[in-house]
Order: sequence, then structure tokens, then C-alpha cells
Amino acid sequence: MISELGHFLITLGLTLSVLQLVSGWLAAGNPTGMAAAIARRSSYSALAGVAVAFVLLITLFLQSDFSVAYVANHSHVDKPLFYKIAATWGGHEGSMLLWCLLLVGVGAALSRFALKDDPALRIRAVSIQGGLQLLFLGFLVFASNPFMRELDVPVSGAGLNPILQDPALAIHPPTLYIGYVGLSAAFSLAVAGLIEGRGGRAIAAALRPWALVAWTALTAGISLGAWWAYYELGWGGWWFWDPVENASFMPWLIAAALIHSAIATEKSGNFAGWTAFLAIIAFSMSTLGAFLVRSGVLTSVHAFALDPERGLWILAIMTILAGGGLSLFAFRSQLLGQGDGFALTSREAFIGANNLLLTVVAGTVLIGTLYPLLATALGATGISVGAAYFNLAATPLLAALLILLPLAPFLPWKKNGLNRSLALRASVWILPGVVAGVWAGWIGGSPVAIAAAALAGWTLAGLAADLWQHRTVALASAKAGLAARILAHAGVVAIALGAVADSTGEPETVATLATGERMNVGEYQLELTGVRRADGANYLADEARLDVEPGGELRPQRRFYAAADTTTREVSIRSGLDGDLYVSLGEPRARDDGEIAYEIRASFNPMVWLLGLGAFLIVLGGLAASVSRALDQTGRGDPS
Repeated sequence: MISELGHFLITLGLTLSVLQLVSGWLAAGNPTGMAAAIARRSSYSALAGVAVAFVLLITLFLQSDFSVAYVANHSHVDKPLFYKIAATWGGHEGSMLLWCLLLVGVGAALSRFALKDDPALRIRAVSIQGGLQLLFLGFLVFASNPFMRELDVPVSGAGLNPILQDPALAIHPPTLYIGYVGLSAAFSLAVAGLIEGRGGRAIAAALRPWALVAWTALTAGISLGAWWAYYELGWGGWWFWDPVENASFMPWLIAAALIHSAIATEKSGNFAGWTAFLAIIAFSMSTLGAFLVRSGVLTSVHAFALDPERGLWILAIMTILAGGGLSLFAFRSQLLGQGDGFALTSREAFIGANNLLLTVVAGTVLIGTLYPLLATALGATGISVGAAYFNLAATPLLAALLILLPLAPFLPWKKNGLNRSLALRASVWILPGVVAGVWAGWIGGSPVAIAAAALAGWTLAGLAADLWQHRTVALASAKAGLAARILAHAGVVAIALGAVADSTGEPETVATLATGERMNVGEYQLELTGVRRADGANYLADEARLDVEPGGELRPQRRFYAAADTTTREVSIRSGLDGDLYVSLGEPRARDDGEIAYEIRASFNPMVWLLGLGAFLIVLGGLAASVSRALDQTGRGDPS
């Protein structure tokens, strides 16, 4: 009964999305009339229906109702309660229900909060959002229904993929999806503005807060995914240029460009067409990410599904979104206006250069991600693009971003900003850059690492000067805006320094140890003092105890999940200001004398905490920018 009710509710959500689309479209000429009220109420009702359906799916998991195919394939009677709930979005069908829930949530939020002073543009955006809901709910109902019954009901269930049974990864998909789906609001507002013939300033002002929230959530989601990969996979790394990692990184880059472009458009009308274009591309990139993860064209530990038929559905949706949005842009972009113009050394010019670099990096990542797929489709075999390509192609562009980043806040809008004062400031910033470069060389960094550290030092000096110059700012919104800029840009610097430090680490050390034997990792000595059983609710585990000199201990585990017939490594990490001592436990091996020894993999990763700090600062910066925007909407500050 619960399953059938859930199926009814998502079908109802699909029907209400059709009503939202049609009534919203008809209401554009009379945004305060009956049709507009129907569109708004349809958006609220669709949210209520899909939300209840999502709660029902959680209930099915809590009850271990294996008569539902999705529950049977992704849960187990012995699974801990937390992971039964997390399994709701741990597979393809449930993750798409979560996607649709957030999508209708954005539609309801647009109806309730967006553009109260421009009801015509708001109701048009609500209508466009209804069209997006129609596409994805149609996919959910007809091709990816999580409420389908299982004819051959299992006794205990197949269980969730063991590597997904982790708190960070349970939080990671919802956070990432808020970012992905949040960009649909920017898409709908941009398309609505083009249809309505609004100027670029109006569109930029409308979509900027939604893009900010989405980009902040994307940052948090990507960071959680990188942290999970670091401590869960046992590979010792935090970023591998995995195609699925790239699928989230590309919309992040485009969203970052969109936010900066929207600021310039709202301030002076410049880049109006570019801002609308980026809004369309950002959500299209999010849909591309969904296609790559779910189509089966990629093999990755991050991928949700191996189903080409479903992949064709998402490819068709992406084609409609990108093709329709860009076609509309081609025919209506002339209505956006030309802006006030700007000098080549104004703040707008530097924002334009920032946008160009971000989009070129995104294009570089896109080419590297899709090229092997296209080559394989054309009959080539063994084609792959690895980290070497991405590092070589993207690093110089990201370095250029660090050069430009601290200069823009000191430049005026529209006017020429090069003067003796700025030249003097910039020359002073060189000294911290030199110090940082020397530090990177002292800890054994490569030439690339030394250059990156020098650029990070330069940027950090510029941020400090920016903060000092605006230390007496009075308006609440201006304070929040300054905090947003400083925090986000400081986060970029911290990540750059963390990447530099991590690149200086020595290769992983692998040893086979019996009890009482030792191995050396950098300045540390590890002694295996014993291995004991440490079974959990739904797994069997061996836990090694390693005494560390100087003082401390590490306890990595090797777990076996019987339901999934899978073995995983649970790493143990000792963190300090100097970095992480990182250890994983491998398979036992019998020696010739009958003694049991264990494979131990260990490495020291210098100053990895800087990466987490950087991500945290960027998220704080995004939240501060959202606060600044909210305060500005009350009329208490300057949107710049």
C-alpha cells in the first residue's frame, strides 16, 4: 500500500507540474490573476506530494520492505538505522527522487520568494521551472520509479554498497544536489527574462542570489566527496580527476563565473548576454553530470548506475534544456542591452578575464572527460585521459586566476584603474610571494609547487590589503560583502597552499608486517603490536594496532560485508599541523614458517588540513555573500 501511494504521489507531482507549466505560461499577461494563483498553488502542491513520497520511501527502508525492488537492491535487514535512511538516496532511483524533490522545492521557492516587485517575470520563471519538473518527474515515473514492486521477494536484501556506508557520503549527495538543482533557478530566471524581454540588469539581479546558494552548496558537496575519497577509499589522495569528480567540478566553475559576471551586469549592465549564457550552461552542465553518473558510460566508484537506456533519457533531457535554452538565447539576446561600457583596466575588465579563465578551465575539463567517450564511440580502444593532462592544461589557467584575484577589489567600476598607488601595493605583495615560494622550495616542492606557493603568497597579501583598506566600512550589507570576498578568496589561497604542500609528500610505503615488526614512514616509526576482531552490526572486521613513534597509535581496519560479498579498507589517520600520517590495512599473508603477516600501506601527507580549511572558508564566503545580498534587498547597502 505504501509503495502504491508513493507511486501515486510522484505521478500527481508530474500532473501538477504540467498544470504549473501551463497556468504559469498563461498567467504571464496577468501575473496577479487566477491562472497565476493556480500556478503558485500547483508548485506548492507538487512539493507537498513529492515530499510525502520521499518520506514514504524512507519508511519502506525503515520497514525493510523487500517487496519493493529498490529497497531490496539497496538495503539489508542488518543494516544500521542511519544507513537504512541514507540508502534512500544511495542508488539511482532514490537519488533521482531526491533530485525531483529539490527541483519542485526550487519551484515552490520561486513562487514564494522570487521577484516580488516583478510578478510577470516571477510567474514566467515558475512556469519554466514547471517545465523542468515535468522533464525530470517524467523520467522518474516512467523510467526510474523507486516504488516498483519486486516479484521475487528476497529474505534479507542485497545491501547498500559498503563504501557508501559512511556518514560523509550519506550527506554528500543531498548537499551536492542542492547545488546542482539550485542552478535550475538561475536557468529558469534567465530563460524567463529572455522570453519576457527583460534587460540584463534585471536578469542578473534576479538570478544572482540563487546562483550564490547553489554554488555554496556545490562547494560543500564537492569538498565532502573529496574528504570521503581521502579517508574511505584508502588511496591516500583527495582529488584524482575522476570523470565523476569532473562532472561536479565543471558546473562549479561555471557557477563561479556566473556569480562574478552577474555582479558586473547588475552594477553596470556589462556582460548581460554572457550572464544569461552562463546561467543556461550552468544547469546544462549539472544535467550533463547526471548523465555521466547514471548512464553507464563511465566506470567509477562514484557512479550510481550502469543503465544506457536511462542514460538516453537524461541525454534527451539535457539536449532539450541546452538546445532550447541556447536557441532562445540566440534569438533574444539582443534584448539584454549593451551596458555602460568599461575601460580595459577597470574592475569589469578583470571580472571578464576571470570569467574567461574559469570557462576555459571548465572547457578543458570537459574535453578531457568526454574525449575518451567520443573516441570509444568512434571505435577507438584503450583511450584514456589521466591526471597529467588535467594538471598540465588547467594549472597555468588557475595560476593566472591567482594573479588577477587580489587586484580587482582595488580597481574602480568602468574607469581606468592603473595608477601609482596600485603599482606600489602590488610591488609590496611580491615579498610575501617570494617568502611562500622559498618555503615551498625548503620543504622539497617541485618547480610547479614553488610557483604555486609564490602566487598564493601574492594573493594572500592582496587580500590582507583589501581587508585593511575597508576596515572602517559601516553598512551591514557592505560588511557582509567584504567578508564574503575575503573568505572565499582566502579559501582559494588555502587550497592552493594545501595542494602545494601535499605534492611534496613522499610516495606511499608498503610493508608486510607480523606482530612486533616495524616500518619507517618519513620521520615516524610504526610497530604492529597486534590484530584483533572488531566486528560491526553488518560486517566482520580485523583491526590492527600500530604504535607510532613519536607517541600515539593508529588502528586501521579491513572489513568484510557478507551481504555484498565485499571487502573494504577503513584507514586510520593521525592528524597534526604538519600533516596526516595515513595508514591502511591489507590482506593477511602466511609466511613459510606459518607466521601471519599483514600488508600495511602508509604515507605522510603534509598539511592536508589546509584543503579542508580552504573549502570551509569558501563555504563561509558563500554564506556571507548570501547574507550580504539579503541585506541589500532591504535597501541598506550597495549590491557591489
